[in-house]
Amino acid sequence: MSRYRIREEIMVPGYEGRATRIRKGERLCIIDIEGKQVGDFICFNLNDLTEHVSPVHMRTCLSSIRLKEGDYLYSNRRRPLMQLVKDTVGRHDFFFAACDYYRYKIDFGLEDHPNCHDNLTKAIAQYHLHPPYLPDPINWFMNNQLDENWDYVIEEPLSKPGDYVEIEALEDCLIALAACSQDLAPVNGWKVTPLKMQILAPI
Repeated sequence: MSRYRIREEIMVPGYEGRATRIRKGERLCIIDIEGKQVGDFICFNLNDLTEHVSPVHMRTCLSSIRLKEGDYLYSNRRRPLMQLVKDTVGRHDFFFAACDYYRYKIDFGLEDHPNCHDNLTKAIAQYHLHPPYLPDPINWFMNNQLDENWDYVIEEPLSKPGDYVEIEALEDCLIALAACSQDLAPVNGWKVTPLKMQILAPI
């Protein structure tokens, strides 16, 4: 952190999303302010918005379903767009789709619950980006466990207040983060709280 200064700081309120630009060589710090809050994250190459971070390609390139310091965030062209350089939690997800209208409608019978898909879509629309479909997210701080049958079980996040991930941009990127809206399951410890983004520029 001593080699970087905070160029921009963005609060992401619970049930909402925010987007911003990050330059090559800068770092993004995502801070879980109160703890146990998942952040749905997407990233596009600003020089070619058809290229984006792609969890399915990440799983292939990393041969893993876990993220660790040093891992790259690979794109749909199997190129690294960002790199995870610091992680105080060590448990994240890049398997689950963003919650959306249909998730709350089908699973909970709710028509108007806030959701990450819509919040991310609104956030990137402010930058005149309207992709035909929204890429699947990386779900920072989400804690999924595999049971004895290799089925996923969602547990409360392990993140504590002030925990964070720090990610370096390897290209100029447009990024968006949503403070996950799920308050009907253990995803966020049964409540929704804010996140903070800091863009760190080299000194």
